[in-house]
This record gives sequence, structure tokens and C-alpha cells, in this order.
Amino acid sequence: MYNPYNQRIKYFSVVVFIGFFLLFGCASSRLSKFDSRLNNGGLKNSFHGLVVVDSKTAETIHNSNGGKYFTPASNVKIVTLYTGLRLLPKNLPTLKYGIKNDTLYAEGTGDPTWLHPYFNDTTAIALFKKYDHLALYLKNSEENRFGPGWAWEDYDTYFSPQKSTLPLYGNVVTISNNNALEVSPHFLLDKVSVIEESKQREEFANQFYIKPNEQDTLQVPFITSNSLTKKLLEEALEKNVTLVDSFPLIEKEVLYGIATDSVYKQMLYESDNFLAEQLLMVGSSTLSDTLSTQTSISHMLENEFMNLEHKPRWVDGSGLSRYNLFTPRSMVQILQKIYAEIPEERLFQIFPMWDSSGTTATWKNPDVEPYIFAKSGSLGNNYNLSGYLKTKSGKILIFSFMNNHFTIPTSQIRIEIEAILNQLREKN
Repeated sequence: MYNPYNQRIKYFSVVVFIGFFLLFGCASSRLSKFDSRLNNGGLKNSFHGLVVVDSKTAETIHNSNGGKYFTPASNVKIVTLYTGLRLLPKNLPTLKYGIKNDTLYAEGTGDPTWLHPYFNDTTAIALFKKYDHLALYLKNSEENRFGPGWAWEDYDTYFSPQKSTLPLYGNVVTISNNNALEVSPHFLLDKVSVIEESKQREEFANQFYIKPNEQDTLQVPFITSNSLTKKLLEEALEKNVTLVDSFPLIEKEVLYGIATDSVYKQMLYESDNFLAEQLLMVGSSTLSDTLSTQTSISHMLENEFMNLEHKPRWVDGSGLSRYNLFTPRSMVQILQKIYAEIPEERLFQIFPMWDSSGTTATWKNPDVEPYIFAKSGSLGNNYNLSGYLKTKSGKILIFSFMNNHFTIPTSQIRIEIEAILNQLREKN
């Protein structure tokens, strides 16, 4: 018997089925295009993960291997940035100090900007010059000079300075030999030899080398020590400094230095490992009188990152260590936290612009506004990019694109990344 009610039910079911099929089919088509590109061409045979999320709706637009762990390399600096945003004030805590009788007692916070070749901050130096008697406490740290899993053979390379509680000159000696030999800090001048040598420093001694025809200015890490810190400060201050074994029981005040955003920006634009490591130490100074990278990491994992979908293995501030492991999903979640807390104007001043050539100071297309603001991260056979993408429709997409274990040139990986990001820009 004909039943009009049953007929309407069938008709409704067919409409719903067709609608679902079309919706799912469009989504599948969109995803399959990405999946096809991710599994062929330059990315074939490598391990990759891509997560893309709409910044406003939190909708996941794409997810390939988002829950798999990758070696993040310098993408860790994004995590260090968020740590700084949560722990540090507008201006960097540069020194803790107190006055007893006629003596200024001081201890470092790990601030990396003191007399740094780029920042050249003299805030603390100016305070020191006001006092005739200075006592310095340098035993307020649990840090080793290098992070866990760092490559030992990088000891003389510019990107691997040692960590310390009171770094000076970026913990590097700057050497040039164009018209005449120039060395900063000047105290180390007699430790520099102009000779043909394959290395730039002895492994266990502050003896440095520059080749006679070297045209570049070298920045070579020096071996830190309490005695060297004392001598470098005495040279800068032109007065004596006393080292003490304990800080007296007096109230400590905090001296603040340069704007923290300027350090974040330099860290991300230059992928500066030294700044990243020291920022975690400065962060720990707001939690404890004992400086410790692990203190900052543990605090963030137990608080701000407690609800990450995939708990990271996080061991340093720079990403130099291959012990670090993050998933693309967790990296996107951290980027979402940053986006929620920083206005876009400020955020896109801190994050570097990026294109297939890498981090860029000048956008290559004058007719198009910059649309990729992201931090790259590279180690041998690894290249990752995480950040923000402005689409043609005006959306901001948050993404993490991680690529590990490839054997082709990194330049080809960057080309593939840009091509996929441009597809996202066009279609969203």
C-alpha cells in the first residue's frame, strides 16, 4: 500500500545522503590534493606532518600525522617565546642586587644583553659605576655550560655559545682582520692568533684563530668562567670587582633592562640559540633565586602546557638538541595560545616573514603584502616551519609543517612547503 509518510522519509534520506556525500566529497577532494602532494615529489620517502587550524573558529582544516612526534629543531624557539611571554615582564630583568654598608652586591639573572654585540646593553654597567665597592655572586645556577644532546664538535661555532648566569658580550669574542686585527672584548686580544688554522678556537682553552685573508667578522664562543667574568667586568668598569661565595641576607631588588620584545624578535629572526637558552634562564629567575633551564621547562609543562594534546619531550630553549620531540598538533596549540594573547600588530612584528628562500628581512613581492609569518627550524635532514598564514579572504591560519628524515636538499623542501601554503592561502 502506498504510504506518503514513508515516501517523504525516503526522499529526505536521499537528500541528506547526497548532501553528506557532496560535503564529504569536497572535503576529501581538498584533503586528497594535499595528501597527494605530501606523499609525492620532493616530500616522497621523508616523514612529514602538517596541521592547519583556523585562528578564529579553531576548526582543523588539515591534519596529516599531527599526532606523531618530530625533531622540532629551532621550532623550539616558539615554545621559548611563549615561556617568556608568560614569565617575563615588558623589560628584561637584568640583575638582582642589594646594598649593605657601602658595597653593592649583585647576581645575574641570565640576561644575555650585557655588552652584547647586537644589543650592547649597559643598564647594569651604569648602575655598577655608581658604586666604589662591588661584590658579585656567580654561584646562583644549576646549569651546565651546554644543553643536553648538543653536538660537542660545535664548541667553536658562532651558534653554540656557552650558557652562564651573567653572560657578557654574548659569550663570544668578535674578531676581524680587514685592515688590522680587532678583537672584542679587548681583554682577549692577546689570545687571538692570525694563522692558517682549520678551527677557530682550541677545544679546552681560550686560544682563538683567524686566517690572514679572512674577510668576514668572526664570532667565536669563549670558555666561560667566574674569573673571566670578573676580569671582563673590571675592564669594562675600570674598577675592581670582588667575587663572593654567598649573597648576604639583605633584601634584593630587580634592575630591569631593555624591552623584552626586542630580544624575542632577534631570537626568532636570527634563530639565535644563545638568546633562546638565556631567556629560559631569565624566566627561571622569576620563579627561583637559582637559575635553571629545567625550572622554566618544568613550570611550563606543569602549568601552561598541562592540557596540550600530546605532551612534548622538551630539554632546551634553542632546539639544538635532538632529544626534543614535539607533535605538529602541540606546536599549533602553542601558537594558538600566543595568538590569543598578543595583538596581531605586535605578533607580526616579533615573528619573521618567510618565503621559499627562508627567513627574509625584505618581502620579495612588492605588490603583495607579507602573508607568511613563521619560525623555521633545521638540523641535518630536518626542516620545519610553524607560524601564521594570511589567506586571500582575510583569514589567519595557524599551521605547523614538520619534515624529518629527508635526503634531498633543504631548498627543495622549502619550495614544497611554500607551494602547499600558497594552496591554503588561495582556497581559504
